[in-house]
Amino acid sequence: MNLNDLYLLSPELAVASVAILIVLVDLVVKRKEILPVLAILGLSIPCVMSISLWGDVDSGGQQAGMFGTLVVDKFSIFLKFILLASVASVILSSTEYVRKFTRFQGEYYALILFSTSGMMLLTSTTELITIYVALELTALPLAALAAFLRDGRSIEAGLKFLLLSAVSSAILLYGIVMVYGITGTTSLLEIADRIPQLDLNPDIAFGSHALLFGLILIIAGFGFKIASVPFQMWAPDVYEGAPTPVTMFLSVASKAAGFAVIIRIFSSAFLIDVLSVDWAIVFAVLSALSMTIGNLVAIRQSNIKRLMGYSTVAHAGYILMGMASLGYGSEGSGILLGPSGMLFYLAGFAVTNITAFAVVIAVSQRLDSYNISAYSGVARRAPFLAAALALAMVSLTGLPPAVGFWAKIYLFGAAVDAGLTWLVVIGVLNSVISAYYYLRIVKAMYLAPAESEETIITALPIRAALLFSFLGTLIFGIYPAPLLALARTAASAL
Repeated sequence: MNLNDLYLLSPELAVASVAILIVLVDLVVKRKEILPVLAILGLSIPCVMSISLWGDVDSGGQQAGMFGTLVVDKFSIFLKFILLASVASVILSSTEYVRKFTRFQGEYYALILFSTSGMMLLTSTTELITIYVALELTALPLAALAAFLRDGRSIEAGLKFLLLSAVSSAILLYGIVMVYGITGTTSLLEIADRIPQLDLNPDIAFGSHALLFGLILIIAGFGFKIASVPFQMWAPDVYEGAPTPVTMFLSVASKAAGFAVIIRIFSSAFLIDVLSVDWAIVFAVLSALSMTIGNLVAIRQSNIKRLMGYSTVAHAGYILMGMASLGYGSEGSGILLGPSGMLFYLAGFAVTNITAFAVVIAVSQRLDSYNISAYSGVARRAPFLAAALALAMVSLTGLPPAVGFWAKIYLFGAAVDAGLTWLVVIGVLNSVISAYYYLRIVKAMYLAPAESEETIITALPIRAALLFSFLGTLIFGIYPAPLLALARTAASAL
C-alpha cells in the first residue's frame, strides 16, 4: 500500500474516521446535540475528496490501486455522491428520533457511518473477496441498527436481518468459490479474460454446470441485498421493526450499494456473448416477479412502513430491468442504456424515498402511529408535509412532474431497445397497479376528515432534509437533463 492507494480510499477512510471521532466525542461530552452536527460537518471531508477524485479521473482516466482490487472511476464516484447525500439526509432526519435511545446516540451515528464506508467501498471493488469483505462491513452495522429500539419488533428485525444476511453471504461465498474454481482467479477483469479460453458447451446454460451453479448462487446472494423476489422475505418485517431512519437508510443507501456491485460484477466479468443472454434471462424473470409480487402484496398493507417495504421490492424489479437490458444489449450500441438507466433510477429513487420517509418520521413522531389511517387530514394539519409525501407517491408511481416518471421512461426505453418488450408491458401494468396503494395515501391526506386540528410541528433538521429531497424530486422531474447526463457519464466508465 502506498500514498496513492490511501488517496484513492480517502472518501471511505474519511467516513470511517468521522465515525471513530463521534464515538470518542460521545465519551466526553454531555450535550449529545453536537454529535449530528459533527457528523454532518465531517461528511464534507469525503465529499471534497470525492470531488477531487472526480477531477483526477476526468483528466487522467480511471485509477486502480490496492494491488488491483480497487478502481476509482466516475461510476463509483457518482454512487458515492448518492450514498453521502443519503446518509446526510438520514442523520438530519434522526436528530429528534434518537431521543428514543439517548444513551446510545454516539453508537447510532457511528454505526450508520461505518456501514456507509462499506457501501462506498463496494462501489469501487473489482475483486470478489474484497467485495465479500465490504458487504460484511455494510451488513453487520445494519443488523445492529435494526435492533436499536430493543423492543420486540426491533429485536426481531435485527435478528432476522442478521440471520438471513449470514445465509445470503454464505450462498454468495459458495458462488464465488465455484467461479474461482473454474477460472482460477477472483479478479473481475481476469475472470473476463479467462472465461473465453474455457472449453464451454453452448448446449448448456452459462456454458458449463460449474459456471451455471456459481452465477446462480452469486445472483441469489445479491438478491437478498437488493430485496428482490424470492429473496425479499426479510424486507417488510425489518422495515416495520427497525427505527424509521434506519428503514430510510436501508431503502436508499443499501439498495444503491447492492445494485452498484451487481452492475460492476456483471459488466466487468461476465459481459461475454456466451454468458450475457443467459444471466439476462435470469434477471428478467426476477424483475417480472419482483414487480408483480411486490405491488400485489403492497395493496393489502395498512402499515405505511410495511407498504414501503413491499414498494422497495417492486422497485428492485423495475431496476433489474436495466440488468436484463445490459445482458441482451451486449452486442449493440445500446449497451450503456441499461446501466445509465439504473444509475438515473437509483438517484431518483433516493431523493423520492428520502422525501417519503422524512414525512413518515415527522408525522409518526407527532401521531405515534404508522397506520395509513393516521394520515387522514394531514394536508390541513401540515400542508408542506402532505405536499411532499404526495409528490413522493406520485414519483414512486411513475407519474409527471416527478423524477420517477423519467426514471421509468428511461429504463423502459432501455428494455425496449434490448428487445424486452414483454418485460416493459409487465412494468407498465405494475405501475398502474401501484397507483392504487400510493394514491390511497394521498387520498387519505387530502380527502379524509382529520382526527385532530392540531398543527404538526417539524424540527428544523428534518425540514432541511425534506426540503433538499423534495426539491430534488421536483426539479429533476421537470428538468432531468443534468442528472441524466451525469448518469450516462458514470455508466460510460464501465
